Amino acid sequence: NVIIINLETVYIYEVRLIECIYKIKETHKMERKMPKDFYWGGSVSSFQTEGHRNEGGKGVCIYDVRPMNPEFSDWNDAIDEYTRYDEDIALMKGMGFKLYGFSICWNRILTNGTLDEPVNEEGVKFYSDLIDKLLAAGIEPMITLVHFDMPYHLVKNYNGFASRYVVDCFERYAKVCIERFGDRVKHWMSFNEQNLHSMMLRVSNAEEIPEGVSLPKHLYQVNHNVMMAHCKAVRALREMQPDAKFCGMGAITNIYAYDNSPENNLFATQAYNLLNGYLVDTFAQGKYPDYWNAYLENRGWMPTFEEGDEELLKYTVDYIAFSYYRSNTVKTGIFDYERPACDCVNEQQIQNPHCEANEWHWEIDPVGFRWTLNDLHHRTGLPVFVLENGIGWREDMTQEEVDKMLAEGRTIEDDYRINYHRDHIREMENAMFEDGVDCLGYITWGPIDILASMCNMDKRYGFVYVNRTNKDLRDMKRIPKKSYNYIKKVFESNGADLD
Repeated sequence: NVIIINLETVYIYEVRLIECIYKIKETHKMERKMPKDFYWGGSVSSFQTEGHRNEGGKGVCIYDVRPMNPEFSDWNDAIDEYTRYDEDIALMKGMGFKLYGFSICWNRILTNGTLDEPVNEEGVKFYSDLIDKLLAAGIEPMITLVHFDMPYHLVKNYNGFASRYVVDCFERYAKVCIERFGDRVKHWMSFNEQNLHSMMLRVSNAEEIPEGVSLPKHLYQVNHNVMMAHCKAVRALREMQPDAKFCGMGAITNIYAYDNSPENNLFATQAYNLLNGYLVDTFAQGKYPDYWNAYLENRGWMPTFEEGDEELLKYTVDYIAFSYYRSNTVKTGIFDYERPACDCVNEQQIQNPHCEANEWHWEIDPVGFRWTLNDLHHRTGLPVFVLENGIGWREDMTQEEVDKMLAEGRTIEDDYRINYHRDHIREMENAMFEDGVDCLGYITWGPIDILASMCNMDKRYGFVYVNRTNKDLRDMKRIPKKSYNYIKKVFESNGADLD
């Protein structure tokens, strides 16, 4: 048999094949487009931003009386957000924000936080006006009910969330907020970084350990009480605003094994589950996971359940929200029978030689961010929402240096921040388009400089510089940094332009 090859036909087929390959590539590129309703924005807490602690009928908060590091600042003035919301909302809109997350100060709504006191209408008006201004700017509000703060009355008289009375007080506070703001706010969170309540009593404002009770036993009981408060808030939203969404939120840090031994890998896995995984599993499954129950029962630390607690746990969330700043690496350790899990993990923590870090030794790990997105989505089957991400950096300037910079038309060249967000957003998009992660949004922490969590103005996260220091309030002028225009480009292009 003779096969006749028509070279012209072969050429035509080759051209068509190449065209098909390019079309496939173009289709693939189109598929990487972010969803039109993807949220870009920023988030903050009340005490780190508002100031004006004695105004508007606000009661005394734990942050008003807690002793501070004398080298840092105090919470009296913060960044004066209480009177500067108009200016700051304009800056947010200029960056292309679609969502702004903020916490409500419990004391501004209920002066002492109790069950029977009247609502402080001045406080309600302050937050109601803020919500209206955000919506008018095209920015959707998201409310956090508690960001580690609490009315001092409940701390002093009831030991915070060690008391189930305070759990009931929180439920009342949540219902007031949902009643007053739920017609306009469609995204809600009970507690910021809720897993921290299983690591330190300070965030639960329950630092008095009852006589005859061990620290771990008390800690894990308080952690359970906080979970009950969360579930009661979810129940309230389901009943009062069934179309709104409620998330569960944790501070998630993925944990690597330092070496390749089976023992080290096991310890790292257990550490991740006991510090992070148990929380999101409970949020999604409506019950504590078996490994969590076994850990507590084997040590005699299982919390006491009141009647109805198991039913409350069944109020699951709509999506998993989380903060991510860094990854951790640990050597091999053991979980003993005397200390909480976090203490056993912390003593084995070691700097990762494969990651750069900032001044505070927080590793910069965008690939770990992708790992975390994968874990949270695939272990729960729920959408995930990045509610805090960013890098703290020292940007000290004297007033003379600020004046000179402005006179010369310059700004702060924070390429380190641009690089951090670019790399993390890129890995988030890889998780979405290559790994199938359902992610609702990317929200940055402290987009306008705020006092860091220990009241330290030296550690700045923002795209906008606030002209104050720990000891000198100056004029608090807002000065966009180089990263302001970068993040504006990213947000307004819906994540398409990262270069």
